[in-house]
Amino acid sequence: MSVAADSELAAQIAHQAGQLLLSVRSSGLTGKELGKAGDQQSNEMILARLAVARPDDAVLSEESADSPARLSADRVWIVDPLDGTREFGLPGRNDWAVHVALWERSAIETNPSGLTASAVAQPALDAVYATTAAAVVPPAVDRAPVILVSDSRPPAWAPEVAAAVGGVVQPMGSAGAKAMAVGRGEADAYLHAGGQWEWDSAAPVGVLAAAGFHTSRIDGSPLLYNQAHPYLPDLVMCRPELAAPLLAALAGL
Repeated sequence: MSVAADSELAAQIAHQAGQLLLSVRSSGLTGKELGKAGDQQSNEMILARLAVARPDDAVLSEESADSPARLSADRVWIVDPLDGTREFGLPGRNDWAVHVALWERSAIETNPSGLTASAVAQPALDAVYATTAAAVVPPAVDRAPVILVSDSRPPAWAPEVAAAVGGVVQPMGSAGAKAMAVGRGEADAYLHAGGQWEWDSAAPVGVLAAAGFHTSRIDGSPLLYNQAHPYLPDLVMCRPELAAPLLAALAGL
């Protein structure tokens, strides 16, 4: 399979899962019951699509039991059927997403993340972002850098780091929503610490890295995927010109 074909498939599946989630959201369920239904139905649809389109590939999903078989697989889809379950369950929130990413062993030599094809859907915005040759970093905006952080678990050091680059901190839900806001140029960086799983960041990292954004751990080391323990405690996603000053500020904490 070509990267373009895999990217197109990722985008199609993310879009279809997003449309399903919009339907679930209008079903009359609320709160935690709504989030539970969204997680389950989106996961079932994504797994079914991958089973037909890529039957030989392994899958790591937030909503399915992990299998050690993926560690010896050459191709692993890393998916979050509903990123931002809490926000999905709150009326009027659009900061939730669907993540679909492909990790390939053959890519690791030149790309430590191993991510080759990714898509992030933001159904409430009617938008799907994928790894395409046309994706680029948008022009810089003449304003103080906007640094996005989790609205439920913001890093305590975020204001200090933002001040070091003359920026302002802004909270937002869903890792995918924050990353795509950076990709659109509405924000300039997304910083996180305190714990995440591979499915929280794989697709957003794949999309932004392919467009030319900086993505790494907060110490500057690469983000690695399809690990035995799929845990990634921290990350930086930002415009390329902000990478050096942000990493310097983080190193000085």
